[in-house]
Amino acid sequence: MDCKGQSSAEFLLLMGFFIALLVVSSIFILEEDELNKAMIAARNGVNEGIIIDSAAVYPDDVYREYELSKENLLHPSLIKLENVNYTNMGVDSGYNKEKIQFKVTVSSSEIINKDLQDSFGDRINYNLRKSLAYTFNSENLTNELYNPVFSNHYVFTTANVKWIN
Repeated sequence: MDCKGQSSAEFLLLMGFFIALLVVSSIFILEEDELNKAMIAARNGVNEGIIIDSAAVYPDDVYREYELSKENLLHPSLIKLENVNYTNMGVDSGYNKEKIQFKVTVSSSEIINKDLQDSFGDRINYNLRKSLAYTFNSENLTNELYNPVFSNHYVFTTANVKWIN
């Protein structure tokens, strides 16, 4: 029996298998990398939001609104980040992308009023979404509140901030 060409055929078959495996693996790796970037951006945005809230530094229009209706927000306060995590909510049929919802948990012994917690939480979530939008260069694909935020494979939203007193 003549085995000429057998080695070449086996080599090509083996290389084809490895190339197919590499292509399939790279898709999963890229999606995981995207989620890792999203988590880093979310944490950065939450930290920025907490710093802004804690220092009571706001844009002019927000400051004027708080000056009239929520004067307590204009004083520095202590907010501590407890946790940032996300939940995969499945495929969003409206956007045909997987929906990821971020949930932030913070604590403060000073901020116990529910309305104030909601206002601080809104600012934290805004900064989280803004950070995601800038990370994925999708500021022009969303609204002025950066809700929702898009990446190549995902649509990101936020749940209400959970407060621990």
